[in-house]
Amino acid sequence: MIIGVPKEITGGEKRVAVVPDTVVRMSKKGFSFLVQKGAGYEASFTDEMYEKAGAKIAENAEEVFSTADVIVKVQKPEFNSDLNKHEIDLIKKGNLLITFMYSLHYTELAIQCAKAGVNVISMDAIPRTTLAQKMDALSSQANLAGYKSVIIGANALGKIFPLMMTAAGTISPAKVVIMGAGVAGLQAIGTAKRLGAIVEVSDIRPQVKEEVESLGGRFIMVETDESMQDAGGYAKEASEEFLKKQKELIFKHVTEADLVITTALVPGRKSPVLVTEEMVKNMKPGSVIVDIAVEFGGNCELSERGKVVEKYGVKIFGEDNLASKIAVNASEVYSKNIMNLIEHISDKEANLQLKLEDEIVKGSLICYNGEIVHERTKSQINI
Repeated sequence: MIIGVPKEITGGEKRVAVVPDTVVRMSKKGFSFLVQKGAGYEASFTDEMYEKAGAKIAENAEEVFSTADVIVKVQKPEFNSDLNKHEIDLIKKGNLLITFMYSLHYTELAIQCAKAGVNVISMDAIPRTTLAQKMDALSSQANLAGYKSVIIGANALGKIFPLMMTAAGTISPAKVVIMGAGVAGLQAIGTAKRLGAIVEVSDIRPQVKEEVESLGGRFIMVETDESMQDAGGYAKEASEEFLKKQKELIFKHVTEADLVITTALVPGRKSPVLVTEEMVKNMKPGSVIVDIAVEFGGNCELSERGKVVEKYGVKIFGEDNLASKIAVNASEVYSKNIMNLIEHISDKEANLQLKLEDEIVKGSLICYNGEIVHERTKSQINI
């Protein structure tokens, strides 16, 4: 099996799908690698490092797409202006693409792949099961994004995080409010606490209260009679009534915060607005908001995707690709996720074997043999 690693063409994307260490490990198991020239450069992995690891270097993307049996990417496929072709049209019919497709949000790409006969496994659709943990790229990237969100917020804030006793008097600790206690939120809690901040956390799922408190955060409880978590452990779309109650409760917490980090996502839906313009108006001058849900609409009413804006004296970061800002580590863990997935769907002779009854394949396979086979994606198309 030849695994192709093209250079990412999405603006601002510095990650690479496979790192040299993975090439070494998988080459010993019979896999071959074709890496586009400069594919790992932005993540500090040179062509020489890939060659030393055993990969072949391709001069351009077209060579990678036309030669490889499996294409591994970070970002969803898009139009390649250098080649004047869409990346989907560069992949050979019947071959496999593994990437973050986000097919619940970008259903048109799933349709396009099915028409082109490209088989697709989407890394964001890997099931949240014990067996699939080592392939869970959504969690590995969110973990790093949660860490980086705190660092960005701390850097932008005009004050320190910890309580500090000085000869001139006592400096009070910063107050950080985190919206959403998923993987990114939990990492943000731990990072902010290590830096010495007082951390308060809001999440629609009461089930996460214990985890939040174990990390030193104070949980902001919104009473509810309904289950706010789906079978996969993700937050469900909340009702208007619940969101209203939540906003009323957190108004005081948000407006007293120095830093607010929003991480709340609902698969296949627009991100819920949790921080309203009215809240921002009432925040202290110099406060900071880091919205990492901005790619899918944003949790802050005033955030703008990929931009830093200042509104009512508050700096708002619309961060749509935080993991890329830690490209070295993000690429390393993503590469391991990819390696574990490919080994799972291959036999001992390094031949691809997509067993449709396998729970991981069934959960993450979007397109197969010219059809969209992912049930949730199909349901989105039929809405």
